[in-house]
Formats: sequence, structure tokens, C-alpha cells
Amino acid sequence: MVKFEELKKKIPTQITVLGGGSWATALVKILCENNVKIKWWIRRKSDVDFIRKYNHNPSYLTDVVINPRKVKTYHKMSDALNGTEYIILAIPAAFIPSTLKDLHAKHFEGKKIVSAIKGMIPDENILVTDWMEKAFNLPLGNSCVIAGPCHAEEIALEKQSYLTIASPKVETAQSFANLLNSRFLQAHAIGDLYGVEYCAVIKNIIAIACGITRGLGFGDNFQAVLVSNAMQEIKVFLDKVYPATERDLNSSGYLGDLLVTAYSQFSRNRTFGNMLGKGYSVKSAQMEMNMIAEGYYAVKSIYLISKSHDLNLPIIDAVYNIVYGKANPKEEMGRLKGHLK
Repeated sequence: MVKFEELKKKIPTQITVLGGGSWATALVKILCENNVKIKWWIRRKSDVDFIRKYNHNPSYLTDVVINPRKVKTYHKMSDALNGTEYIILAIPAAFIPSTLKDLHAKHFEGKKIVSAIKGMIPDENILVTDWMEKAFNLPLGNSCVIAGPCHAEEIALEKQSYLTIASPKVETAQSFANLLNSRFLQAHAIGDLYGVEYCAVIKNIIAIACGITRGLGFGDNFQAVLVSNAMQEIKVFLDKVYPATERDLNSSGYLGDLLVTAYSQFSRNRTFGNMLGKGYSVKSAQMEMNMIAEGYYAVKSIYLISKSHDLNLPIIDAVYNIVYGKANPKEEMGRLKGHLK
């Protein structure tokens, strides 16, 4: 007679992924390494049809093979949410309210919500997990966030990678981390949801700053000082906005995620900043990239939060002044030099 626990292990975990971008595609690839069934919602119907026919995402990470035995694509979101255990959000933060506007609390009832978004809800200036909790009356213990250091492009190449999963209920984080662990990826769980989520947001802003300095012709020496000062700004922000007794900012979910975003050629926020440093306007840089740089929206939110707490964050201020205040990048970074040590 088969024991219940043994039978349970053979039943695939039902997961919904919302979003059709590179990170969503990478997460689908990772999850397919384990015993899962995935319902994948993608906004563009043409992409849904293409994946069904050719088992590749035509718009992002086009070399990744989508396993048709484990993955079904959907254009109607409500169908993708039926009968699932986990819902992974991989939609740019700015589009979360409009994308989910037709959903109700019942769609999320009894399900675990995983945010793979490293941004904030514009205008409301709140984290994605906070917005979801308020919009759909979700228990925070059923939510978790994914942090790096990890780029979708390296997942596509199956390069060894690491993820940090954070939730106020560590058991929730660990259960999802178990679904990610595979031959080329290791995931571990921690309890600092807000600390990890805020850090993931701010590191995108720092990546824009790094890109700007590169575009202006600054070298490795300056970027090393910029990033080390940025880590201090992150600490100042977190200690004031969301203090925690158990938080190691030197661990990979914080410092590691910052480093990979600040230095990597795959970082879209760094690319966005690089274009600004080279003289592109914000609008022209966004149009040429054809991808969302979360730091563009996040810097306004973090700037306003920092000012409400009377915090001195020179790097955040500099990026805000360039992106929203239309400050000259060369002049603004020239002023920033005097604040770094």
C-alpha cells in the first residue's frame, strides 16, 4: 500500500506564473526542473500562440525550450489562476494595478503569492507585497519575495546561480525555495521580507547610478567607491524605515544582489543609466531599450520615502535629480563626488 506522503510527493505542484518577460521565462525554466505543472499567463496572445506551437518565447530568452508537458500558456488570466497553489508575479511593478484590476480576493484565497518584482507601485510608493495585501486582503505569511543575485540571461545558459526567498513566515519561503533548487540553482529561505524587498528595489537605483558614471567615462575605482557607499545608504534607509534585529546585509540576498545588478552587462537598469550618461533623454533611453528599468519608477518612491524620514542619501538624490529633475548627469555626478568616501 502506497503511503500518503509518498503519493503526495508524486503529485506535481500547481504553479501560476504571471508575466511574459525574461525573468518570467527564466523562472518557468527553473521550475520545470522539478515536479511541477505550470500555468503561464502572458499578455500578448501572439506570444501565447507562438509558445504553444514552437515551445519558445518569441520575445525574451528565445533560446530557452519550454517543456510542453509541464507548461501550458494562457491569455485569459482567470483561467491561469484556477486550481493553483502558488501565484508568481513577474510583471513590472508599475503595471500591477492595471493588470490585476479585474481580479478579486477569491482569486488568491488559500494560495501563496510570490513576488518576483523588484520595484514599487508608483504614486502609492508602497512595496508590491504591501499593495497585494491591501488590494486582496492577503495574509502576509502567505507571501514571499525572490531576490538574487541572479540574471535571467545566465539562467538561460544554465550557469550556476543562487536565489534568496524571503517571507515573514520562513516555512512559506522554504517551501517555495524547495521548488527552485535544481542542478544549476540553489535557493535558501530567510525571514526578512521587507528588508530583502526594499534592498531589491534600491539596488536597481544604484545600478542606474553606476550606468550613468560609466556613460560619463568614470572607471572601476569610482564605481567601487560608489557601490560601497550605496551599501551604506541601503543600511541607513532600512534601519530607519524597517529595522530588523536579524539582517546580514553582507549576504547574497542583499550585497550580492546589489553587486550583480551594479556590474553586470545584463542589468537593464545599468544599461538605462549608461544611456543617460551618454546623453540620451529618459524617454529616448526607454524607447530604445524596449524593456522596463524598474529603477526609473523606484527612485521617485524611495526618494519621497527617504525625505519623509529626513534621510541623507546622496546617491539616491543624484539619480532622482537626473531622472526626474532633468539635472545634467555630468554636473550631478560631479556634485556627488564630494559626498563619497
